[in-house]
Amino acid sequence: MDVIGPIEPKVSNGHHFILVFIDYFTKWVEVASYAHVTRNVVVKFIKRKLIFRYGMPSKIIIDNGTNLNNKMMTELCDDFKIQHHNSSPYRPKMNGTVEVANKNIKKIIQKLMVTYKDWHEMIPFALHGYRTSVRTSIGATPFSLVYGMEAVLPIEVEIPSLRVLTEAKLEEVEWVQTRLDQLNLIEEKRLNAICHGQLCQKRLKKTFEKKEHPREFREGDLVLKKILQV
Repeated sequence: MDVIGPIEPKVSNGHHFILVFIDYFTKWVEVASYAHVTRNVVVKFIKRKLIFRYGMPSKIIIDNGTNLNNKMMTELCDDFKIQHHNSSPYRPKMNGTVEVANKNIKKIIQKLMVTYKDWHEMIPFALHGYRTSVRTSIGATPFSLVYGMEAVLPIEVEIPSLRVLTEAKLEEVEWVQTRLDQLNLIEEKRLNAICHGQLCQKRLKKTFEKKEHPREFREGDLVLKKILQV
């Protein structure tokens, strides 16, 4: 979980923060805009957008902001038996999955908005685009891993695709059976996504190790020290 903002200037409804949640496995994203991301807002977001819609997560990883780390959050995690972890301070890459999602969502919103005051109205469109696009790290769309089937896109209604035309000819019993078959295959899809993700991580690791060369420091070597603000 992470927060984007403050985004200036504010939109017409006064919102200039975006609260982002991403499921690490399916890459499914939930987003909402707020004028202020308070403790109460975060807790309500987790309950209404996540727990009561998808069930209890086993673990929540968030940054070190005081609005995300507080007594209310601790009590929430205790009540629902959720493990609460923080990402490494001053190291956004350690929470890289949500950082990548933030970047992609902002890019989509920037391309969709007409004026700077209407970006909050583009959030549902941005979410739909993100959820129905194949994510490289899993080799599938978040939508298919959550629902077991691909979403019917607006373009498929305007210009009917083979899938839409085929389903339109099915009787109700046949359609139900087709849907049951899709749901029976959902675990296989998720297993394939896990295997794809592991291979993707190995490739990234190999590429990283080619560029990085370990350096040994000895006593007396000059080094550059970075002093972080507390």
